[in-house]
Amino acid sequence: MRQTKRKRGTSPVLEEPKEVTEGAEQDRKSITKHKKHKAVKANPREKKPQEEYKCWLMKSEPETRIEKGLDMKFGIEDLMAQPSQTACWDGVRNYQARNFMRAMKIGQQAFFYHSNCKEPGIAGIVQIVKESYVDHTQFDPKNPHYDASSSQDNPKWSMVDVQFVRKLKRYIPLAELKKLHLNDKSSGGPLRNIALFTRARLSVQPLTQEEFDFILKLEDQKDI
Repeated sequence: MRQTKRKRGTSPVLEEPKEVTEGAEQDRKSITKHKKHKAVKANPREKKPQEEYKCWLMKSEPETRIEKGLDMKFGIEDLMAQPSQTACWDGVRNYQARNFMRAMKIGQQAFFYHSNCKEPGIAGIVQIVKESYVDHTQFDPKNPHYDASSSQDNPKWSMVDVQFVRKLKRYIPLAELKKLHLNDKSSGGPLRNIALFTRARLSVQPLTQEEFDFILKLEDQKDI
């Protein structure tokens, strides 16, 4: 039975007892259903990214790949060639990766990771210099990252600005990190849960401070 709103202080129209009973029963079912819907709780294991992470890993392609007539290449040398060695990190089209970017704060650091190339790996360090704002490429039909389902009034995608900090003393390849990860899975080492292998498809990934510091020390060691 659909409930009808009435003004305060007025009396409802009296109905036959049977109809009142049936209507009340339907109202009770509707209220019970509504309460059950409200009682659904969020997964307690789902925590906000900003509560856990202050370090990041961001993937980009250092080798030429043409899409819609545009070269998708953007390696660490390309960042170094930008004015003030700073650029926007656009084109992220995964909701979890986007949410991680939205959690980033000015001054936090990220590893610049070369992906989709002959030898993927960590090339250097960048710093977040502008926090999350609207990614303009989602509105450009000529851009490979165009999203027709996104609107100016309610944009889906965000980006941040990053600035080059430095290259690592040596390039740390994915193969080396994978060996360490596999060893640490059994020994409980610092890279046991690193997102590079547990959330491998994400182009923007969180790192714990322990993971970041451990990887940073690898630049002073020989390739394992």
